[in-house]
Amino acid sequence: MTMAFIGRAGRAGSLCGKRTLLIDKGARGIASAAPAIQEYPHHNLPPVQPRPTRREAIKNAKPFSSFLTDTFQRQHDYLRISITEKCNLRCLYCMPEEGVPQSPPQHLLTTPEIYLLSSVFVQQGVTKIRLTGGEPTVRRDILPLMHQIGSLRSQGLRELCLTTNGLSLHRKLDSMVETGLTGINLSLDTLDPFQFQIMTRRKGFEAVMKSIERILEMNRLGAGIKLKINCVVMRGLNEREILPFVELGREQDLEVRFIEYMPFDGNKWSQGKMLSYQEMLDIIRAKYPTLRKVQDQKNDTSKTYEIPGFVGRMGFITSMTHNFCGSCNRLRITSDGNLKVCLFGNAEVSLRDILRKTNDGNPIDEEAFEALKQIAMNRRQGISSAQGPLGGTQHEQELLEVIGLAVSRKKEEHAGMGELENMKNRPMILIDKPSPTQRAFTNILPRLPNSQPLPWQRIPLHLFSTALPRNTATHRLYSTSKKLSHSPSPSSKPSPSLESAFPEEQPKLTHTTPHGTAHIVPITHKPITSRTAIAVCTLYFSNATAIPLIRSNSMKKGDVLSVARIAGIMASKRTSEVIPLCHNINLGSVGVELAVVGGEEETQERKEDGGKVQSMRWAGTGQGDAYNWRQRDSRTGTRGKQEREGREDFGRIEITATVQCEGKTGVEMEALTAASVAGLTAYDMCKAVDKGMWIGDLRVVRKEGGKSGTWVEGRSVGESVAGTLSRE
Repeated sequence: MTMAFIGRAGRAGSLCGKRTLLIDKGARGIASAAPAIQEYPHHNLPPVQPRPTRREAIKNAKPFSSFLTDTFQRQHDYLRISITEKCNLRCLYCMPEEGVPQSPPQHLLTTPEIYLLSSVFVQQGVTKIRLTGGEPTVRRDILPLMHQIGSLRSQGLRELCLTTNGLSLHRKLDSMVETGLTGINLSLDTLDPFQFQIMTRRKGFEAVMKSIERILEMNRLGAGIKLKINCVVMRGLNEREILPFVELGREQDLEVRFIEYMPFDGNKWSQGKMLSYQEMLDIIRAKYPTLRKVQDQKNDTSKTYEIPGFVGRMGFITSMTHNFCGSCNRLRITSDGNLKVCLFGNAEVSLRDILRKTNDGNPIDEEAFEALKQIAMNRRQGISSAQGPLGGTQHEQELLEVIGLAVSRKKEEHAGMGELENMKNRPMILIDKPSPTQRAFTNILPRLPNSQPLPWQRIPLHLFSTALPRNTATHRLYSTSKKLSHSPSPSSKPSPSLESAFPEEQPKLTHTTPHGTAHIVPITHKPITSRTAIAVCTLYFSNATAIPLIRSNSMKKGDVLSVARIAGIMASKRTSEVIPLCHNINLGSVGVELAVVGGEEETQERKEDGGKVQSMRWAGTGQGDAYNWRQRDSRTGTRGKQEREGREDFGRIEITATVQCEGKTGVEMEALTAASVAGLTAYDMCKAVDKGMWIGDLRVVRKEGGKSGTWVEGRSVGESVAGTLSRE
């Protein structure tokens, strides 16, 4: 990973001239105050290399980093970095009314640390970096920081973006553009100055509008800044302003994005306050019926629409009603250096402490940064062969391993609306701040030698066992999922196991919310695979009358086996109608087999073989209560050995149902329904001659397909798969 020095981005020179033009023309009251801001000297940039042809680019393309690819093959090339936890507004949905505690300065990332982490991620494949907060413009050294990050364009960075409330943006915008700024997301929830003061608990509406006007003016002069205005819509508060926001795009080249109100600690979220994406669409279509959908890009978080004749567009961020987890390519670094792989997740891992190992655990200041620069300079001159921003040390490899492990643990999708409402997570303003519930964990990575490790030494053997590796160093991992003791120091006691560092997801009922409310599990994002399920059950008889009649097809109601088979097949196709939370599935095939076991023929065979058979006198009630084997054990409450032997003597029907389909969800319930209804049908047809029979042992014995693969009763998943492969 190539070290890049603090410097001006490649487009600085050309835009500098544009800036002079703006100052000369400055006839408007929104002229930038940028000339009063400290300027940074130009550096001689290396000559621009000719761009390779498309054929050459494809031929020389490198595979995307495995460290940034999760188990669902999502490639994370978008990094959001919080550079401060401070904010100059107090928005209702973002910050608790009582405020939030501030972290000690030494806990926060320094400018060199933010740059070094950016360098690591860019060389692994990140092409877009967004600076967030808090409010990033309140950070004093935001301009030199943006200059440093902008210099990473030579290493593959394509976009440098900013998320801001716009309150002080107009004073720094010109200098930010010179750093290579390409996009701005500006948060604004109302166009009413009085309502703005209510929602933000501060004044400043005019300053925000001044920033928007300045961006639009610079774009007319060719700055090329993508402007998106983010509006969080809350029922009863600002939904009446949806149409005024839409009309901002009538003549202005901007995109307004309406965001569904999301739950975070302290914002008093409730489902009643949330206005859904569909309701917003209905409001807009009522006035603009020509509203139409626009093709979204692969990793877009919003669903984009346009109105014919309008210059701008509108989008909808539907985190609550229609998640976009399947195409998520975003990672977050908090202001204290934690890696957060999901906005709604509460698992975090510290990168800061690993980074600071290069400086004996102390914050990396400018002096320490200069030492790292010297390593890069030595490498260029051939004095050192170290690679990367950290000089190719064992700490850099450790950092990559931790990033890779955290990304690999990213879930397929975040929790549903009911779970998010009750799940512990930070307030929105503190999404990028350390939680007050911190704990220290033992580093799960083996200590690497001082020299570059050999290829086989790079294999993360610790992932193949839950045993704690020896000779481990300690770094912090944060989780807000439980209340834990405060342990901010890297020297805190290590956790006893790997599971405590990266805890597995706790088992949960997928069809219910924490309140017990039932809901159907969404499957639209799942891939179509071949699914199979086999279920069985048994009908046991309490006397010897039924079996001969079934075998001779002499039951008054007809052919027991054939009718039960048809009933089971028909029932499997109607499963979703009788089990409310099952999906309606197009089944590929359904097979129901019924086998008669035992009875008079088996008894005769056992007699011929010399086996002893215990027969019981027919009591004539048909209820089964005259047989002592029906009595339960007074101590255990279960039927004993006599019962098991007795029911075998009178015979049984063993039922097996096999269901297959090509779909997005399993067919276990269809197989269970087929087996149970076949058993009930046989019961109904035989109850005239045996009222003491009973149905038991209903269960799934095998399933195939889906995320969990093949499962067989009585075996682990691995054993089941191995057994299947060996048989094939």
